[in-house]
Amino acid sequence: MSKKRQEHHEEHVDESWLIPYADLLTLLLALFIILFAASQTDQKKYQAIMQSFNSAFTGGVGQFNFSNLIPLTTEPNIDQKKFDQPTNPAIPNGSEQQQKQQQIQQQMEKEQYDLQQLKQKLDQYIAENKLTTQLETKLTEDLLMLTIRDNALFSSGSATVKPEAKQLAGTISEMLAQYPDYRIEVAGHTDNVPIRTAAFETNWDLSAKRALNFMKILLENDNIGPERFRSIGYGEYHPIDTNDTEAGRAKNRRVEVSILRSVKPPQMIDAAAKQP
Repeated sequence: MSKKRQEHHEEHVDESWLIPYADLLTLLLALFIILFAASQTDQKKYQAIMQSFNSAFTGGVGQFNFSNLIPLTTEPNIDQKKFDQPTNPAIPNGSEQQQKQQQIQQQMEKEQYDLQQLKQKLDQYIAENKLTTQLETKLTEDLLMLTIRDNALFSSGSATVKPEAKQLAGTISEMLAQYPDYRIEVAGHTDNVPIRTAAFETNWDLSAKRALNFMKILLENDNIGPERFRSIGYGEYHPIDTNDTEAGRAKNRRVEVSILRSVKPPQMIDAAAKQP
């Protein structure tokens, strides 16, 4: 019987190798978990995993007790909270930035609608009064411009507004009064033919005076605030046609009334920032 028992004991397989094998598997599992956590962008989870493994390896945990659950939702410590918060409070977060962009987009759409409506009114007035050869409108990304030929407003070499042109100025002023949120620039232009009179030494003086006088007529409307306006004289230095012909010089002699946008498209802002 003892011989049989001894033979039966010798036939039992030795399983002592399972202990180091299990330790090796546990360490590999821990390594892959750390690698997986390191590849994620969630800093809170990564910090929690590192804290858990640190306490496990330094706290005297046994071989088979190492399989405790890893608390992935552990609250980060104070230093980690500081790391997660924005370092510059002046920079708005994503929601504030998105809200600001939406407001800008809405304002741009409103300005586009307003200027299109104003352009239609001006075009209708020009067509009804058969002024297409003297007035024209142009809508761009930064303004709505009404161009008036000088012979519709002034006599040759004069800056005095013609009496019949005051009705035109009054109509334009009434339309501008309906859009009080826009700044307005009145600019005078001339051709390159030299002028030297007792009233004006140069074309620059003539263009500046013409712009100022026409602006004063527009401001006779009590519903328009003067703080919205400015006048400027460009003289002969911003031609829109050649000065070599009479027809070209006639186009260059003009007054431009520009209704300026308050908000410009992003591509215009970027282009302006790149200019020296």
